[in-house]
Amino acid sequence: MTKNSMNPKVDFYFSKDNRWQEEIRKLRMIVLDCGLNEELKWGCPCYTFQKTNIVLIHVFKEYCALLFFKGALLQDGHGMLIQQTANVQAARQVRFTHVREIVQKEKILKAYIYEAIEVEKAGLKVTLKKTSDFIIPEEFQKKLDKSPSLKKAFNTLTPGRQRAYIFYFSQPKQSKTRESRIEKSIPQILNGKGLND
Repeated sequence: MTKNSMNPKVDFYFSKDNRWQEEIRKLRMIVLDCGLNEELKWGCPCYTFQKTNIVLIHVFKEYCALLFFKGALLQDGHGMLIQQTANVQAARQVRFTHVREIVQKEKILKAYIYEAIEVEKAGLKVTLKKTSDFIIPEEFQKKLDKSPSLKKAFNTLTPGRQRAYIFYFSQPKQSKTRESRIEKSIPQILNGKGLND
């Protein structure tokens, strides 16, 4: 890795005061050794190949991680890739809690990165579920059936916004809680807004 391959716009991320500094600096060296371009996206170091996202370094309270954008397409012969939640379709993480783990797995990580680059070169795509493939909670379906304006507003939202609402409404175990979430969200949906807009 040369100083020239480091993007000064990203340097701040590696000098923040958090417990994962040694680990993420090591991950940065590994990724840059693979010839990817370093950019800042979503407030995190993101590494691209021909302007396409390959991996991202990010930190959490319990671990730091290297996130492969199309990790679902990688072979994962070492069983290191983790699906963050059941709703994450394409991305996969490799998580670390100590720099020693990163050093021990450096060759494997580079192999995964090179495979991810090959996936991109081949133009492979993850087959994503459509919004219609997700089950709409019964309580919300009843509201949609009773209100043509709500149904029209919901169908006008982007697929990502629709999925966010479906996941949010589906999470509670109790029907009462689901209904409460739906009621609170109806004005937002009618205004063409997503859950977090």
